Amino acid sequence: MEISKRLITTYLGLFCAFAAYAEAPGDNETLGRTHYASRFYNIEKFKSTHAHNDDTDLRHVEFGVRYMPTFSSMDINTSNGDVIQGSFTLSHGFGIMTAINFNKHVGLQAEINYYQANQKYADGSLNHDLRINYFNIPVLLSLNTDKTAPVNLNLVAGPQFGINAGSKFETTGSSGTDTTTAVVALRKGDVGLAYGAGLEIALNSDHTFRLDFGFRGFYGLVDMDATDNGQGTYNVIVHASRKTYAGYAGLTWMF
Repeated sequence: MEISKRLITTYLGLFCAFAAYAEAPGDNETLGRTHYASRFYNIEKFKSTHAHNDDTDLRHVEFGVRYMPTFSSMDINTSNGDVIQGSFTLSHGFGIMTAINFNKHVGLQAEINYYQANQKYADGSLNHDLRINYFNIPVLLSLNTDKTAPVNLNLVAGPQFGINAGSKFETTGSSGTDTTTAVVALRKGDVGLAYGAGLEIALNSDHTFRLDFGFRGFYGLVDMDATDNGQGTYNVIVHASRKTYAGYAGLTWMF
């Protein structure tokens, strides 16, 4: 009986020792766990550092100034009811822009641009010079290749609101027997679609000061002319919408 008790005690001791040995990790397993833990730590550290750099590099606010040579043409009504096809003329425009960059590739920008549309034409023995001043206010969605890169390409599109800032109409020559008077009757404003593309080149190491080039087009959705009820007059502005094509060059700051 005493021998049986000793055997049972011995077996229990060996079983507990074997179980403890089986639960303890071996050298290879310990190295494996350490290796995978190290890799997981390095991956998480890279993600954190990369995200921090993204936030640091991108400047979310932008401001710029631009010179905008603009080409436009206007068809003209004559005193006898004919229409003269206008030719494209160059005018000098200027503007400012501001933008909010949501991330490296998408932003929203607004601009205020001034330009003067002009058209010279002859109607019989009279020579006319028409000039119309406009303020254009486009609000554009901007798609970029990478706003933090040294070179960035962008596409923009959105609505544009135009404000008629006044006109000037000069006439030289003799009217002869013509009893009608030419007048300029324009809407106070118009609306349409602005679109374009641009190239930005960084001028400093932080890529925050940029040289900006591009193209901008506008297609009006509202007719330019207004109703003219004056007796013995006719409106030189035809029943048509405004269309312009412009280039631009300027400087932008991101902060």
